[in-house]
Amino acid sequence: MKQFPLLVFDWDGTLVDSIERIVTSLQFASKQAISIDISESRARDVIGLGLMEAILKLHPEFNEAAHKAELDNIADAYRQHYLYQNPVPAPLFPGVEELLGELQGQGYTLAVSTGKSRSGLQRSIDEHRMAGYFSTTRCAGENRSKPHPEMLHEIIDELNFSASQALMIGDSEHDMKMANNANMQCIGVTHGVHDAETLGKYNPLICLDNITELSDYLSHNP
Repeated sequence: MKQFPLLVFDWDGTLVDSIERIVTSLQFASKQAISIDISESRARDVIGLGLMEAILKLHPEFNEAAHKAELDNIADAYRQHYLYQNPVPAPLFPGVEELLGELQGQGYTLAVSTGKSRSGLQRSIDEHRMAGYFSTTRCAGENRSKPHPEMLHEIIDELNFSASQALMIGDSEHDMKMANNANMQCIGVTHGVHDAETLGKYNPLICLDNITELSDYLSHNP
């Protein structure tokens, strides 16, 4: 019997190489909407949060109630740029489709917990033809943003697993914190937002340099 029959994946930076695209769109949106320059490091640090939570963290000078128009303008500029104007590609990391097919063939149940919106996730899933791999998905906007554990709680409830049977795999501290908050084990991958030192603060089972190493880890730690 598998120790972790349910594998929950983050999307951006874990399965999809989209960090540069997100960073440049966040930078564009702040510059376009409110004429503020955002550094790459600050933009990277909020990836994984829901869009509005990310914008509020980037612009703590804004209050969600008092500055709704400005915040909405930034969010609209981000969506427009990311979806339609940004030339930076967002491909799957090499080997991801083969990995998911292998894990599915071994009997693992796969799910997604992401800071993307439902429309953004669906667009990416459709682009990469990935719908057949996942039993369920949860997104920011429909659920409370990471690191709140609501998305993970809903996934395990829907799929009839316990937290002890599930494993969260992600590239950011927000993923690791969410897993901690859900009393769920986690694995970090370091080709996305945060490095092994940052991820290691949240007690992952291991930090992988490449998502494709996951199958080998699971086979040696059944």
